[in-house]
Amino acid sequence: MKSTIRFIGALLLTLAGAAQAQNLSIATGGTGGVYYPLGGGMAAVLSKYVPGMQATAEVTGGSVANLQLIGTGKPYIALSQADAAIDAVKGQDKFTGKPIPVRTLAVLYPNRMHVVSIEGSGVTKMADMKGKRVSTGSGGSATEVFAFRVIEAAGLDKDKDMKRERLGVAESVNALKDRKIDAFFWVGGLPTAAVTDLANSPGVKIKMIDIAHLVPAMTKKYGNIYIKDVIPQRMYKGMEADNQAATVTNLLITHQNMDDKTAYTIIKTLWEHRVDLVRVHAEAVNIKPENQKAEASSIPWHPGAIKYFAEQGIKIR
Repeated sequence: MKSTIRFIGALLLTLAGAAQAQNLSIATGGTGGVYYPLGGGMAAVLSKYVPGMQATAEVTGGSVANLQLIGTGKPYIALSQADAAIDAVKGQDKFTGKPIPVRTLAVLYPNRMHVVSIEGSGVTKMADMKGKRVSTGSGGSATEVFAFRVIEAAGLDKDKDMKRERLGVAESVNALKDRKIDAFFWVGGLPTAAVTDLANSPGVKIKMIDIAHLVPAMTKKYGNIYIKDVIPQRMYKGMEADNQAATVTNLLITHQNMDDKTAYTIIKTLWEHRVDLVRVHAEAVNIKPENQKAEASSIPWHPGAIKYFAEQGIKIR
């Protein structure tokens, strides 16, 4: 009789624990970029430090796909570029007629646009892309969103002036090595592993195309979400000078319907264990208190995040 009671008690405790368990998916990006390893680090932190939470990082096509996943209403947080998130909230561009009520949990690190070619391809500036084979990023990525705007600002037609491929960064690097494409666009943190791999490949000399001069044309049309930036010469082997690049902010986002307590717990845990994220990727150093402000996000903040940052003396609005 006592053994039966003990068994029932143990079963009830197990069921209670299962009921309290919370599964969370983190939508990231392709394996060759920064989103995936950083998202994996976030999943490890949340699973380790939040009782009952089991978080997993998912490989995805990137920001646009991540926003669409959040739109399903399932328990997701995601990494996304600010420009794609703005489009989702407004229901424009790739989200035309299908707005998604996403909210910011945190401002992350700057995402640099890499426009990459190699010696011998004939591409040393944007104008050289006319008639060339160019990858503008995988379908479902914010690389594609950003790339189209760079191409437009350069006075080129993305459909008529080039043969366009839709490849992720790892696939783009392989295609460029095999001379199947002449250049590719990629938006990511520094360094991006796949670009490092390209730069270190025997017989390859990397060429980074300057685009900072195109930022004024982009901001005139799309607002102040793009800034001039620099990819330092030391970043990738073979660079002959600093690359005059363009940058957009990365965000950690979720659906507006995530309850305030869960959102608060997620950002509190990640914020207090940022050192764990830095061990995963150096870009996590750029997740800074001074960047947590309304204008850095460009979309509404989640109340749970606002509450946590207020407790830290950081006023979002």
